[in-house]
Amino acid sequence: MEVEVKLRLASADAHKKLQDLLASGRVATHQQENFFFDGPNRELNSKRVVLRLRFYDTDKKAEITLKGKQILVDGIGRASEVNEVVDAVTARKYLAQPSDMLQLPSELLQNMAKQFEVSSLICLGGFNNSRQEIQWHGFTLELDETTYPWGTLYELEAETVSQSSIYLY
Repeated sequence: MEVEVKLRLASADAHKKLQDLLASGRVATHQQENFFFDGPNRELNSKRVVLRLRFYDTDKKAEITLKGKQILVDGIGRASEVNEVVDAVTARKYLAQPSDMLQLPSELLQNMAKQFEVSSLICLGGFNNSRQEIQWHGFTLELDETTYPWGTLYELEAETVSQSSIYLY
């Protein structure tokens, strides 16, 4: 299980200040497109499970992610997350024909379909973001600017598999 620490930033100005402060640790910037899927009867959502298809830098990489139900303990959320890289050009077709994704020879998708009784998929929509990956004191930080149809949000995220490492700083 991974532990995610997410901090919502108040404004574009706060994002810019943090970006400048952490600039020396920046290792990459990616433009991401994120799309979400579920069964027609909300088979995944009803179990608090998320199926995401993410594209990196247009079609340089695509990744399917299945996130399990988050468990909160002492204000810290933990959720299972399984990722699988897929061919980006082929993955673009799943936006128009989501159920075709279930035909992939993918252990992740086959297990999901069986466990949650998903026989078809629909695309729920998505969002775009610019993500900067930053190395800081042994952590990989992700500084995001996320664009939704209704506005833009700014966030700093750190992931770890060890809850105790969160308390180091």
